[in-house]
Amino acid sequence: MRVPNEIIKIANDIRGMRIRGAGRIARTAANALKLASELYEGTSVNEYVNYMRKVSDILLNTRPTAVSLPNAINFIMSRLLRNIDKIGDINEAKAIVRNAADEFIKRSKKALELIGEIGARRIRDGDIILTHCNSSAALSIIIRAHEMGKDIRVFATETRPRFQGLITVKVLAEKGIRVSLVPDSAIRLIMKKIDKVIVGADAIAANGAVVNKIGTSQIALIAHEARVRVFVAAETYKFSPATVIGELITIEERSPDEVIPKEKLSKYVRIKVRNPAFDVTPPEYVDAIITEQGIIPPQAAILILKEEYGWIIKDYLFKLSSEDEEEVTTK
Repeated sequence: MRVPNEIIKIANDIRGMRIRGAGRIARTAANALKLASELYEGTSVNEYVNYMRKVSDILLNTRPTAVSLPNAINFIMSRLLRNIDKIGDINEAKAIVRNAADEFIKRSKKALELIGEIGARRIRDGDIILTHCNSSAALSIIIRAHEMGKDIRVFATETRPRFQGLITVKVLAEKGIRVSLVPDSAIRLIMKKIDKVIVGADAIAANGAVVNKIGTSQIALIAHEARVRVFVAAETYKFSPATVIGELITIEERSPDEVIPKEKLSKYVRIKVRNPAFDVTPPEYVDAIITEQGIIPPQAAILILKEEYGWIIKDYLFKLSSEDEEEVTTK
């Protein structure tokens, strides 16, 4: 069976950033697998599995940096593949995917609530907070602190070139929180006013390095210089298992059109426009990572990975050893 148009549209919406934010992307991918499963019309379990793998590949190829996407897909597909020998019919296979998708989405939403509760306790009455881009996890902390009655003020960056900061200030203003929008280039100037930096994450490596929207590393560096604490709000499904064995997180580079329209760029000769969407913040510039399991130092990221994704890491290591054996045999 071919992949339904509904799934292709969802994939294009993720790729085109009409669906954005690591958590929302993960939940959308889970829903897409559930929808694809429901739309499957065949009766063969083996053909169904191949079809679901094809759907997974299409979704995986949309955004390379947000590790929440492959983690969400692995959460669901692993439950299907690990039970393949026990599945009696197509309805049972579909039930596994449906239940796994619902479970992931429920866990994701609960994680946001817990991060908000845990992180809000670190906010003091009168704090001035700086945030970057549009992170549901970071916003959950700020909004929860406000709901607790703490008098806070927020500075939010524009976050060029896609201006996600406009979404952030709109959300915070609607909640009654005092918020100011500032240019990305004004961070060093305003940092002397800031008490805490709270940002989200698209991926966290085994060594505690944080991959987030471009500009995050500069903010963390300036905060480090100014002795301002930096907190990263991230659900555990944003931790990258592949980094345990030394794989690097791919930094997505998007179209130059997001920086400058083609018609304007055509007026200039021999100019190349680069548009990296993310950067990497070293762990030494991060004071703590706030997860649904509690607050950890960045150096403890490996413990989260071993606890949450031990089975994936074993699969990676098994795959690598198999490839090494195959290479030796071939030689």
